[in-house]
Amino acid sequence: MEKQVYDEKNGLWYELHGDYYLPCLTVPPEEQRPIGVWGQWHLRYIRQHRKALYTQLQITGKLNGYLADLNEQAEAMFFELVKQLAAREGVTEQLKAQNQMLWVHRMNNIRDRAMEAVNNDLIYA
Repeated sequence: MEKQVYDEKNGLWYELHGDYYLPCLTVPPEEQRPIGVWGQWHLRYIRQHRKALYTQLQITGKLNGYLADLNEQAEAMFFELVKQLAAREGVTEQLKAQNQMLWVHRMNNIRDRAMEAVNNDLIYA
């Protein structure tokens, strides 16, 4: 028996393992981009709660790119929300110079609300 055979009907190569021919399948190489904290949180979420999406992205080789794009969107949304909320609530550099503790309190509150919005809209959606 031949070690490898080619099936012209479906265009696949098969390799002999024991008594059976198994298809020679490979996952396409995936683009390597850094994944930040938002992407890692989303990865954990889709592994646990959206297994079909996770498997599809992994099989097609698009998981890393998907997570890197989501991470970039989440970062941009977070920083934009922080900037908008700080401007709307009057948290400025002048307040920082006058009363640092009040500024820190308000900025922490703004950051927490922005993080919650990003989590609800992108990470755990």
